[in-house]
Amino acid sequence: MANKDAPFGFRAVGELGSSIQNGGTSKYLIASGETDVIYKGDVVTLETAGTITVSGNTTTANIGVFNGCFYNDPTTQKPTWKNYYPGSITPTVGNIEAFVYDDPNMLFEVQANGTLAQTAVGDNCDQVYAAGSTINGASKSELGSVAGGTAQFRVVRISEDPDNSDISSANSNWIVRFNEHLYYNNAAGV
Repeated sequence: MANKDAPFGFRAVGELGSSIQNGGTSKYLIASGETDVIYKGDVVTLETAGTITVSGNTTTANIGVFNGCFYNDPTTQKPTWKNYYPGSITPTVGNIEAFVYDDPNMLFEVQANGTLAQTAVGDNCDQVYAAGSTINGASKSELGSVAGGTAQFRVVRISEDPDNSDISSANSNWIVRFNEHLYYNNAAGV
């Protein structure tokens, strides 16, 4: 049976080992006026200014996965929560607070943009960034093909999603963890 082609970015599903799962996020700032749009499920990176932005396809200073933001809307002057950061927001009061799954041991479910075989388990893959949806705020980033060396993510296993676990066809869902993360295994820094 063919898998559904419906990418959703990176979805937090647990953590390596048997620790307590709380799905916790940490708070970071998005620079006032940041032009990049950041969708729920997008991989984000820490900039030298100490703020976050959307990560590129092969960025090594990943900080985690975006899970929404809070700011005072400059037009309505009302506190606003959004699943995604729409870009070019300059609040007149306060900061733009981003909530990020930043634990380097966290596991994420993500759709492959092609076909990955069972032999991909243990290998590394980069993300394939795609702009998300402004209707529901969800990312459309996917997992790329197996990289020959280091890459952003390590493949842990096939997902147990019954609609997207056919590894013989494209768009199967996989469980991954960060391989290149600012707080783990990364000498580059920001």
